[in-house]
Amino acid sequence: MCGFLSRTTEKAAAFIQRRFVWMIAGSYLVAALAPDLGLRLRALGWRGLGSGNGELQVTLPTALLALLLFNAGLGVRLRHLNELVRSPWALLVGLAANSLTPLLFLIALSLTIPLWHNRDEPQSLLVGLALVASMPIAGSSTAWSQNANGDPALSLGLVLASTLLSPLTTPPALLCAGLMTDRVHSDALSSIASGGAGSFLALFVLAPSIVGIAVGHSLGASRVAALKSRLKLANSVVLITLCYMNASVSLPDAVARPDFDFLALVVAATFGLCLIAFASGWTLGTLMGIGDSRRTSLMFGLGMNNNGTGLVLASIVLAEHPRALLPVLIYNLVQHLVAGCVQSWSRRVAIVPSPA
Repeated sequence: MCGFLSRTTEKAAAFIQRRFVWMIAGSYLVAALAPDLGLRLRALGWRGLGSGNGELQVTLPTALLALLLFNAGLGVRLRHLNELVRSPWALLVGLAANSLTPLLFLIALSLTIPLWHNRDEPQSLLVGLALVASMPIAGSSTAWSQNANGDPALSLGLVLASTLLSPLTTPPALLCAGLMTDRVHSDALSSIASGGAGSFLALFVLAPSIVGIAVGHSLGASRVAALKSRLKLANSVVLITLCYMNASVSLPDAVARPDFDFLALVVAATFGLCLIAFASGWTLGTLMGIGDSRRTSLMFGLGMNNNGTGLVLASIVLAEHPRALLPVLIYNLVQHLVAGCVQSWSRRVAIVPSPA
């Protein structure tokens, strides 16, 4: 019986992984057309644990986010990170670039928004992309990197270090982004930065990650490996569910009252940011001469942010700015599309023989 369940779980996990991007897109479609269940699920939880603005209330989305990070922590093997301690430059450069690259993109974008015909739309775009830019590196980047023959130690190091530092790095990043927006949107970013972003990340991102690492260490590598397919299945289901619940906040209105030029602006900006982030990883890896595997890890690390966290945080504190949720939602889909293209490109490059 156990063997049958294990094989079934493995097949289900593999089935979802092969169609993961399309399932996320499908969750957006369902949220746009049938949001009621998602809104009811978002309201479930335990009230009264938050600060005055409610940022730290334990709801179903925050609980699922914590589960996602706990599962990610289970797979971390600290012994794999020893070589990063001996040679930390790629890690340090990657962490610095992960903060600076999107900030430079936002500065360039803020200089062009006066040309847009609508004053509010670019401001919402900047707020959404600021949330994307301020989030730690996505745990899913390690899987994409591994499939493209990246360096697992560097991938894990980037995810772990950016997560551990996120309660300290996210609030300043949001405040810097707030300088580029008008007063209303700047106040929204400032309220996130000063009103609970650090505490939110510490409680729902950092703490479950550390607990997951500790539990994984106590269980041992063999026991965690035996749970690998179940963890993959759980992570995929949780992330798709989070996307559906959080998309239920903003997509129905976007479908009922479509604004095609704003959607085009968001898609162009999110693709631009994602492509530049991936390109910066490739460029830095090439300039540092760190080898193909580490360069691959830098690409996926810099290009993929933990937008599960961003979506939950945005849906809690930006309910009055539903347009600002759209860039976070779209970037979450875009980064997986770009990652798939980069992975395919990396494989083709790897099998092409070098010229004599």
